[in-house]
Amino acid sequence: MAAAVAVPQHKLSETPNSRAIEIHDWLITASTNSISNAVECDALQSHLGFSLPEMTFGNNYLTLEHRKSAWKMAFDARGALMGVRRGELQDGDGGVKVGYADAWLKSRTDPGTNLPLPTTVAAKPYDWTYTTVYSGHHPSTGTELSSSASWEDADPENSTHDIPLAELTRPDPILFYAEIPLYEDELHDNGSSNLLVRIRVMPTCFFILARFILRVDNVLFRIHDTRIYHSFSSNPPLVVRQVSGWEAPYDRMKRQLPRRNDLTPLTDANWIAKVLSEMPVEATQKAGAGTRWRGLRTKLEVVVLNKSDP
Repeated sequence: MAAAVAVPQHKLSETPNSRAIEIHDWLITASTNSISNAVECDALQSHLGFSLPEMTFGNNYLTLEHRKSAWKMAFDARGALMGVRRGELQDGDGGVKVGYADAWLKSRTDPGTNLPLPTTVAAKPYDWTYTTVYSGHHPSTGTELSSSASWEDADPENSTHDIPLAELTRPDPILFYAEIPLYEDELHDNGSSNLLVRIRVMPTCFFILARFILRVDNVLFRIHDTRIYHSFSSNPPLVVRQVSGWEAPYDRMKRQLPRRNDLTPLTDANWIAKVLSEMPVEATQKAGAGTRWRGLRTKLEVVVLNKSDP
């Protein structure tokens, strides 16, 4: 029988639009609201310079504050959409054509046609898939953080510079949980694009998963994950962040279906993530779907939070 885990002193609070937990030196706040209204969408669209996703949750956010060091981190729709490419797509942006694009192109490049040769680069003034490699941002704290409070490459020889899956899979009590959608779009009926942030706080740690997932029918699947872990017992306080991106052609994913005639898993984010992450790295993080997307990688980073100067 597993030993019982002691529950540390903590405080839960709630307002009409947010919930929060204060535990050890942390204040964690999650806000989940309805989709942005027309006025809010107009303001955000004007700032970004491109059309917003069909469902934009501009008032949703997750914020973390480590009070002793004044270190802060946040996830919100504005920050995520700032990472969407504006203008003509460049190498590394992972531009995607819709599934019928090749047939459309072939019909217009027949030797007998008098139509001009069409360009195959994205014609839209922004990335219509809303792909982002957003991994959270650091809001202004009003004070200068020490240089040690910045992300650095993890030390592969240091066991604390990793996310302990064994701890996260234990049936420990969950003191605080939130699921925060940031945006979602059906891509003109060509698939789906969405970004969702989840957090859970246990007696010994907190864990965040921010997942962007893209399905372009008959073209590709793409995932960008940000995992953030902190153990309350780390001294000095240490935050670990793992950023990963995977991609695979649509047909290859279809071949992984448990039953060929049941396409339901192709709309299941958990199934898609599991299959992509378990495929050989050479396939999903090197070759990908042939887009040369810069997000194809796995990177492990840490930040050490020292007490701020008085």
